[in-house]
Amino acid sequence: MMKKLLLTFVAVVSLVACATSVENQEITVVPYPSELIVGEGTFDAKGAAVTYDEALDSASVKVINALAQRLSFVTGVETAVSAGQSDKGFVFVLNAEIPSEAYTLDVTPEAVRVEASGLRGFNYAVQTIRQLLPLEVFASEPSPRTKWTIPAVQIKDEPRFAYRGLHFDEGRHFYGKEEVKKILDIMAAYKMNRFHWHLTEDQGWRIEIKKYPKLTEIGAWRDTKVCAWGDVKPDGIRYGGFYTRKDIAEVVAYAKERFIEIVPEIDIPGHSQAAVASYPEFLACDPENNHEVWKWQGVSGDVINVANPLAVQFAKDVIDELTEMFPFGYIHLGGDECPTHKWEHNAQCQALLKEIGSTNYRDLQIHFYKQLKEHIAAKPAEQQRKLIFWNEVLHGNTEPLGNDITIMAWIGADNAAVDAAKRGMTTILSPQIPYYINRRQSKLETEPRSQGYGDETVERVYSYKPMNNVAAELQPKYMGVQANFWTEWVEEPEVVQYLLLPRLAAVAEAGWTPAERRNYDDFLNRLQGEAKFY
Repeated sequence: MMKKLLLTFVAVVSLVACATSVENQEITVVPYPSELIVGEGTFDAKGAAVTYDEALDSASVKVINALAQRLSFVTGVETAVSAGQSDKGFVFVLNAEIPSEAYTLDVTPEAVRVEASGLRGFNYAVQTIRQLLPLEVFASEPSPRTKWTIPAVQIKDEPRFAYRGLHFDEGRHFYGKEEVKKILDIMAAYKMNRFHWHLTEDQGWRIEIKKYPKLTEIGAWRDTKVCAWGDVKPDGIRYGGFYTRKDIAEVVAYAKERFIEIVPEIDIPGHSQAAVASYPEFLACDPENNHEVWKWQGVSGDVINVANPLAVQFAKDVIDELTEMFPFGYIHLGGDECPTHKWEHNAQCQALLKEIGSTNYRDLQIHFYKQLKEHIAAKPAEQQRKLIFWNEVLHGNTEPLGNDITIMAWIGADNAAVDAAKRGMTTILSPQIPYYINRRQSKLETEPRSQGYGDETVERVYSYKPMNNVAAELQPKYMGVQANFWTEWVEEPEVVQYLLLPRLAAVAEAGWTPAERRNYDDFLNRLQGEAKFY
């Protein structure tokens, strides 16, 4: 399989690289900086000393030391590090006037001077330096014969959007923490800062919740490895897995070290058949019937009974444990593709709909979320979280939810984002076409099995224009962009990485680089030097 994928990747690169020019061939930084001027000459990094502003915090110094250690290892010559001031070598200077994620980088034959206001700026500057160095800087063994030079450049850089994310679905297939760490490494290299971790589905519940052990005893396992669809039938193989609290803590720490915040997603009340199968006595609309973890693709109608107070308490308890595990700002509660058929035939749901004064069963979902939102708001400030939902939430009466929520726009994304912004909500652009980068990226016969027809090429992903022609007064509501990776058809980690790259780099550039500075042909040129990542 891996040989087949490598051959396919070479073919795809050949297809997309036909427009390559020699202009700025050495400058292979992805995403492309806000401003970049190429100078003359190069800086010799081998053995160059590193100095940093004495006022830097310890976390920033740790980032700088990591760069020095990497240089010492790959060059075979020690890179000395000290606090102080210098006009030679690598120089890191604190500048409070620079925005938090921004930095400046001035490379001359004498020095590499970095200025930033804090940790994130210094981190992103170091990522750029690593990309300007020869690709051997990422190697697992020393390379003393390499010419360790950095081209002379002047860079002034900051991200276009605050939110630059990747969604990864482990409900359909489970990969484990080591594979997740590889994905986080790739994200960090491309200055992405949000990992949207899709941890529950009809086909599997992937996170330990202490109060509800059956979620992983039952909900994490199904009787088929493939997610059956059409002529593809369940294979009878016992399959599953989940993350323990210890696993989650390890991944959280790993993400923090790479300046990535995790957005955990518990998809409720739809896409919840694994949970319903675990506790049908209070989660099911029809507990008298048989419920099992789903073996199929598509959308299950076995949704949570949002009118049962025990189901509401279940959701609150899960949120409480998520808050303990993920010390970040957001929780995603799903909200997409939630059939109302079972609610329409459930006496509790019928009565609740009448009680809230609605005839739209979608409003039961809004009422459910309202109770969860109020539960979060009652927590101490350090435990409060903001909520994100898929844009189907807009189909109900959102007034009870208020406008302090975020809408992740995926279906009809541009229109949905405008709708959300007009309602006063923040929004994240995650268009199904072309940002679902689990879909096939070429029409080659050697493409691995996945969704789509090969139309979501690198060029198509790159060519999407976020926030295009959006009215100026709505633009502050646009938080950023996100690529999504769904795993119904993808069982092997190597296929995940093949499909991610280089399209994830294209999305990263959309999130970072100013729209007017994005150029597909130039992106292809820079990819020739980015093979170090894939």
